[in-house]
Amino acid sequence: MHIRILGAAAGGGFPQWNCSCRNCADVRQGKPGFKARTQCSLAVSANGSDWVLLNTAPDLRQQINETPELGARADAGLRNSPIKAAVLTGGDVDFIAGLLNLRELQPFTVYGSSRVLSTLKANSVFNVLNAEVVPRRELPLGQTTAIAETGLDVEAFAVPGKVALYLESGAADANYGSREGDAIGLKVTARASGKTFFYVPGCAVVDADLASRLKGAPLVFFDGTLYTDDEMLRQGLMKKTGQRMGHMSISGPEGSIAAFAALGVGRKIYVHINNSNPVLDDNSPERRATEAAGWEVGYDGMEIRL
Repeated sequence: MHIRILGAAAGGGFPQWNCSCRNCADVRQGKPGFKARTQCSLAVSANGSDWVLLNTAPDLRQQINETPELGARADAGLRNSPIKAAVLTGGDVDFIAGLLNLRELQPFTVYGSSRVLSTLKANSVFNVLNAEVVPRRELPLGQTTAIAETGLDVEAFAVPGKVALYLESGAADANYGSREGDAIGLKVTARASGKTFFYVPGCAVVDADLASRLKGAPLVFFDGTLYTDDEMLRQGLMKKTGQRMGHMSISGPEGSIAAFAALGVGRKIYVHINNSNPVLDDNSPERRATEAAGWEVGYDGMEIRL
């Protein structure tokens, strides 16, 4: 199974277009130890030729152009694409907006939870993807779904999280109107080899159900939005904590490093990393602590074979 990180940053990318925080300023200046990153998305293939996108970032056109395996082939007709499906884990703009890059009457299939598909249906701009050419298929939670004719199976499962910001309704004690299916994780399996990995780009807490599911997994891509829950407050970037945004932090007794410590996961890679996060600096103490705990910090173009 071939896996490629197309984008490892959270919403806004790195650097974010309107941000002059320390990290964004340093990456723009080319300071050693910093790599620019586009917004969070993965591409996976069982055979190296038919590809499935896991989320479709606003940067998708750039990501495709920087990934030769995803481009149109010169020997396959005037219009063609190796992208056979897109699987969506939530309704956030940075997960769905890239669909608009794929609007050229090219056949592929969109998969998502009922909550995500209802979001697409409610916004008529997504009708540029003609349903006769680009069908939408529900991913029933807790069931295995064969993804088109790619040789890949996906099991979607609910994870603790929050509805997308622009869909919020209700009070904080009701988690702003969030419901099951607003945030999901994926177990991706290559049918022929049985190789498998997990993709959880947004998660508020590793509860008992999620811990049991991930225990002993060979590979997990996981939410690395913030290093500390209050880092955006401390840096003056936003008046919200990570928990308010539906993301757990990397560090601390309730962070993901601690939550994974006893799970025996073979390889752990952070994705969906916010521009405020100090792990984006290869030389920071936070980066060293993260790597010492057995984690890798994802970057655009990172390739993994299973």
